[in-house]
Amino acid sequence: GLGDKGFNDLAKKGLDDAAALGFQTASAEAQGATDYEGNIQSMIDQGCTLIQTLGFGMIDATRVAAQANPEVDFIMLDTILFDENGDPLELDNVKPIVFQTREPSFLAGYVAAATTKTEKVGLYGGLQIPPVVDFMDGFGRGVEAYNEAKSASVEVYGWDVATQEGVFVGGFTDQNAAKTITEGLLDQGVDIVMPVAGSLFQATLQAIQDRGGEGLSIIGVNSDGFDTAGADFQSFYLTSVLKNMANATRDAVLQIAKDGFDNTVYDGTLANDGVGIAPFHDFEPQITPELQSELDALTQQIIDGTVDVG
Repeated sequence: GLGDKGFNDLAKKGLDDAAALGFQTASAEAQGATDYEGNIQSMIDQGCTLIQTLGFGMIDATRVAAQANPEVDFIMLDTILFDENGDPLELDNVKPIVFQTREPSFLAGYVAAATTKTEKVGLYGGLQIPPVVDFMDGFGRGVEAYNEAKSASVEVYGWDVATQEGVFVGGFTDQNAAKTITEGLLDQGVDIVMPVAGSLFQATLQAIQDRGGEGLSIIGVNSDGFDTAGADFQSFYLTSVLKNMANATRDAVLQIAKDGFDNTVYDGTLANDGVGIAPFHDFEPQITPELQSELDALTQQIIDGTVDVG
């Protein structure tokens, strides 16, 4: 739902930014997956000719609506389309917008490994779905790259690159479960936590604050958490993995308005600023010139394809 200070709000901002140029917009929020098809139909009933659906969970509802309404165009945010058998599907009236979040997550993992004082970093996800796993696996591989480069032994709790298994809440709404998971990570000596679980970052911030915050930090996802967390929590943000959804949504709508609809996949990468990492804010003094130089080099190597992010 809206108000998550992340995924959904960023998507809505992109639509609003485009609407400022004269488009009429409508929106609907779901309380659960059973609302998806009805919400999309409500947009069609209101005469919307371009509908944006958000996230992996809406694949089936989007496919059904797009096939039943070929005169309506769809933008599908953060996933490609799949058929009933789970195979990739292209439809003339569905434009996927995807983000290579493994790339900036790799950089965030490298930074975490370089700045942890306990040599233990942790993360958890909402659901074990590809958009979540991409963040987690990229982060884990970034830590591995640091360990290899520096002959270090930083441990990752909550995700295992080798087995592709990790810690998940089971959804994106249970703040209590997310706080319990965070507390468990902190109990094991983790001093940097990256929650890949929508608004559940709030539970992680609360757990860190409850411990006094000293020596503990968080890495945000989707948006710059420093800007959205509130003054009481800003100092906990080491950085954030940015998925520039607002820009991607705005640009897609404006391009469609100008040139007409096409179903070409928009792929957000480090190269086109579709993804990135946020500033280090209060942690800037800990980012040495040597580390910044390494991050700059890694960024270029990821863009060039000489570093494998998974």
